[in-house]
Amino acid sequence: MKSSTASILLGILVGVVVGLGLYTFVYAKGYSYLSNEPAACTNCHVMQEYYEGWEKSSHRSVAACNDCHTPHNLVGKYATKATNGFFHSFAFTSGKYPDVIQIKARNNRVTENTCRTCHAELTSSIVGPHSVKDISCVRCHFNVGHSAASYTISSPVTPQAEEPSHAQQ
Repeated sequence: MKSSTASILLGILVGVVVGLGLYTFVYAKGYSYLSNEPAACTNCHVMQEYYEGWEKSSHRSVAACNDCHTPHNLVGKYATKATNGFFHSFAFTSGKYPDVIQIKARNNRVTENTCRTCHAELTSSIVGPHSVKDISCVRCHFNVGHSAASYTISSPVTPQAEEPSHAQQ
């Protein structure tokens, strides 16, 4: 009797895992997040304005979402995509996401490092005598990659802050 109960529970568990996997990768288009295609970000409706902003931005011709928002190594890129994908999916599925999108500290560091890498010649002369902690590209240039004319910074960002906040006008 115990063996059949264990088999039934195992079958239910496997069914739930397979069902959630199919839901995530087929219905919710989870497979699209494995690509480098910027339109994948618009699977979440709250990203549509950011995507449209990116389409109008000067960075469109040189950078896609992953170029700025994931590390530039294979493991770091997919670890970030997996972590962010899980938490984004959880937030949207549970309905517990803020009206104003907020970048977390780790993702802010990734984006900041990308700015400094791609624009190294310029940023090295700006940073110069300053402590690296004193200067943040995204503090002043928070909307560059998204050309987010409909967004404004709602509070100053310090290097120790969780993220730059963007509020709709």
